Amino acid sequence: MIIVTGATGQLGRQIVERLLTRVPAARIGVSVRDPQKAQNLADQGVRVRQGSFTDAAGLAHTFEGASQVLVVSVDKMGEECVRQHRTAIEAAVTAGARRILYTSQMGAGATSRFQACRDHAATEEALRTCGVPFTSLRNGFHATSAAHFLGNAAQSGRLALPADGPVAWTAHADLADAAAAILADEGRFDGPTPPLTGRQALTFDDVAALATELTGRTVTRTIAPDDQFRTQLTGQGVPAETADQLLGIFTASRAGEFATTDPTLAALLGREPVTLRTVLREQLSES
Repeated sequence: MIIVTGATGQLGRQIVERLLTRVPAARIGVSVRDPQKAQNLADQGVRVRQGSFTDAAGLAHTFEGASQVLVVSVDKMGEECVRQHRTAIEAAVTAGARRILYTSQMGAGATSRFQACRDHAATEEALRTCGVPFTSLRNGFHATSAAHFLGNAAQSGRLALPADGPVAWTAHADLADAAAAILADEGRFDGPTPPLTGRQALTFDDVAALATELTGRTVTRTIAPDDQFRTQLTGQGVPAETADQLLGIFTASRAGEFATTDPTLAALLGREPVTLRTVLREQLSES
């Protein structure tokens, strides 16, 4: 049985939806915090069990009978994040899984300027030493993050963010398709995958130009000094630690950590990846 964690989250839910087109529902199980939110999956024949990365004993039941476990990374950063990932990995090993998969990120590395990438590197190290074959999905940077940083710039006409560098923005839908393809073809990748990215690496200058094109309203990109950006965030109630972590996205991109593009995702999809332009168009039409 293939177990997918976080199956009611944005990425996990789409992975299960894509997986259902490739393997019978009876071969899929999901681990969710609230089973009621996964009732639609249960109705399709997917095994739904409650599971939390903070409850190792509970995960033993959640992962029962697993051949593969996909650990979808938690939406946290820092020591607690890595601790929870290790709990999930240990539970998958105990359950007898033949392979553990993990949603990592391009740029994962112990010396990354972005905390999340350091966390991914620490989790990958736990996978390397767990004694079970693993696949680490080195996902491109989520394109929805570009839309989030764009914020209300389409209305204000001004996009003020720290200096940045090129980022290989990648759609959740494409990453979900890729994960489903890899799960359905067990062992296709051993260890970290190549970067699973869109075809272009774009800066926020490019994002501003796309917003201008899509809305017909001029959006001007301006540089906010790092300290000013951090102060602005904390002034809006963002905890200082979180503000530093968000700033890390920009310092890492300036160092080129997210600039690599690779054809592997397109090969897995059998088509060209969704562009940032398409993602922004959808996001802007909803705002």
